[in-house]
Amino acid sequence: MVTLRTPRLILRRWREADIGPMAAVNADPEVMRWIRDGSVRDEQQTRASVRAWESEWESRGFGLFAVEIRSTGELAGFTGLSVPGYLPEILPAVEVGWRLGRAHWGQGLATEAAVAAVRFAFEDRGLDRIVSVAQVGNDASERIMSKLGMRPVREILDDTCGRRLRVHALSSDEYTATAR
Repeated sequence: MVTLRTPRLILRRWREADIGPMAAVNADPEVMRWIRDGSVRDEQQTRASVRAWESEWESRGFGLFAVEIRSTGELAGFTGLSVPGYLPEILPAVEVGWRLGRAHWGQGLATEAAVAAVRFAFEDRGLDRIVSVAQVGNDASERIMSKLGMRPVREILDDTCGRRLRVHALSSDEYTATAR
C-alpha cells in the first residue's frame, strides 16, 4: 500500500471510516460549485466513488489518495491521480486532482498534497505527462496548477454539464527541470 507523507499531511488509501467525512465534503455546495454541474453528493454516491477510486488503484497502480491531517487524523478530502474518462477528447491522459473540505481551504494544504501527488506520478509511477482540469473561473484551482508548474494547453466544453474547462499539462521533462 502506498502512503505519502508531507510536513502536514498523510496521503493514503481509503478506509471505511473515511466515507462519512468525505460525504460531508461532497455535500457542501460551495465545495462542489466547480465540480461538473455543481451538484452535491450524498453518502451512497460518495461510497460508490470511493469504491471506484480504490478499484483504480488496483487496476492502474495509482488513484486518489485520502488526505489526512497529520496532527489530528482528520480526513481533509482527496488528492491524487485518475484517468479523466469523462473527457475522451484529451485521452490518453492521467489527471492530478484534489478536493478538500472548506475548513481546510486557504492554508496551502491542497498545494502541499498536489505537489506530493505530482512527485508520485513522475518519480514513483514514471508517467511522461499529467494534466489537470478546471472549470473556467475556478481561479483557486488554477493557482494550484500554476504552483505545480503546469501550463494551460487548451479549453474544451464538458458535454455532461455544458461548462467550459481549461486543461493544464506538465511533462516529466518540465517537472525534472523545475523539481528541487
